[in-house]
Amino acid sequence: MEILIGFLILVYAVDILALFYFGLHCYAMVWLFKKNGGSCYTKEEDLSELTQKMGDWPMVTIQLPMYNEYYVAERVIDATANLDYPKDKLYIQVLDDSTDETKLLVEKKVAELKKQGFDIEHIHRTNRQGHKAGALKEAMDKAKGEFLAIFDADFIPAKDFLKKTVPYFWAHPKMGMVQTRWGHINADYSLLTKAQSIGIDGHFIIEQVARNGSNLWMNFNGTAGIWRKECIIDAGNWSADTLTEDFDLSYRAELKGWKFKYLTDIINPAELPATVSAYKSQQFRWCKGSIQTAVKLIPKIWKSNENWKIKLEAITHLLNYSVHPLMVINILATLPLLLFNEAYWDVSIKTLYAAAFFLSIGTFGPMYFYMISQKALYKDWKRRIQYLPLLTVIGTGIAINNTKAWLEALIGKKSSFVRTPKLRLEKNTDKVVERSKYTKTKIDKVAVLEFLMGVYVMLTIAVAIDVKKYFVIPFLVLYATGFFYVSFFTVYEKIKHNLLAKKAEPAQTASLD
Repeated sequence: MEILIGFLILVYAVDILALFYFGLHCYAMVWLFKKNGGSCYTKEEDLSELTQKMGDWPMVTIQLPMYNEYYVAERVIDATANLDYPKDKLYIQVLDDSTDETKLLVEKKVAELKKQGFDIEHIHRTNRQGHKAGALKEAMDKAKGEFLAIFDADFIPAKDFLKKTVPYFWAHPKMGMVQTRWGHINADYSLLTKAQSIGIDGHFIIEQVARNGSNLWMNFNGTAGIWRKECIIDAGNWSADTLTEDFDLSYRAELKGWKFKYLTDIINPAELPATVSAYKSQQFRWCKGSIQTAVKLIPKIWKSNENWKIKLEAITHLLNYSVHPLMVINILATLPLLLFNEAYWDVSIKTLYAAAFFLSIGTFGPMYFYMISQKALYKDWKRRIQYLPLLTVIGTGIAINNTKAWLEALIGKKSSFVRTPKLRLEKNTDKVVERSKYTKTKIDKVAVLEFLMGVYVMLTIAVAIDVKKYFVIPFLVLYATGFFYVSFFTVYEKIKHNLLAKKAEPAQTASLD
């Protein structure tokens, strides 16, 4: 028994130290943001100088990858056609893998823009080989010019996007990609989207600025960025062997010596997932893809000639989603440590006290990180940060979902690219139920595990009260709330979806006709 308890305590201690490290990383990102953030803004004098160096505006291909995006396809195509850029230097590729009515809608819109003089092509695939990465790679042969901008279907490109990004390729001969910031179309749609908007802001305001401003590696975010075609080819082109083809290509390009630029004041609004199920699906893909990329590239990064700061930050970034399995280990180990506290007081309880200390510091790291992002962006930041606890709750609640993704990536289990539904929810009056195509679906088994984990945490709280170890209870309450919240809404949305399936399908078909 002593050996077992000793092993449990060792695992718990390592787990807490790892969580503490990721918490400290948040503080480090904020420090770098404050130190070097000023370099990630466009400056009129710089743009003027670079534009003169550039000469004529170059030919740019804009790629719009989409799959069954009926509600948002027209919006992104129209916004792309409305860009402030010479029409004769703009070529638009609509990379459409759709299997529904979106194909006909896009055909009609493309034909309409062709009549207006736009150089635009509808490239439709039926096999979806390689998913988004495959579509981008296949379209490369038809792309015109040296530069390729990419926008997902749920985005609205900023009107001045090209004129404020293209000149930066003349700032450095090895400038391979320019990334801009994501905005939010529907941040105020619900409590869920409010929380998500804070999370997205944290990445784009703190992390991307901290990395790029400090000459560390940053990543292309899959959309709202523009690439030098030569950079993509030199890095090995798009690859579909991970679910985050953007992250993968970014680090392969930087391993080749290419430079990236991030511009935080060019904002492209995007639609946030409006349901817990959609959010979990998105997070699963991002988590699994990040760890797949880590498995693929960390050995190459480690062996590279880059300095230790770049290596450390790149590896930390790749492994960032490891926070979720670490949280699960922490939760599972707390109960037995509480139960053994009387027999093994000197070891188990002292471990818990130390864990509470380090966990408190580590937990406040992300909170501070997101608070600073809101303060940097909004005048009413004090009102906005009231939703930080909800972001923490949701982040905890998806730990099981993301742990599954993490494990699948680690063992090399393949899974298909699952798109996040985009329903053109622009106003609070827009309804998800009116814009969903209903087919009966099964209840997600992960939701059952999330509920059981919530029950387990409640049991742990009861034991903590019984043995009078109240210092762990605040963390446990947060965990239980997160698991119950995510599991309840996952099941609730599925039940509601299935109940409306038969009733909504005829009306859905009629509206699409």
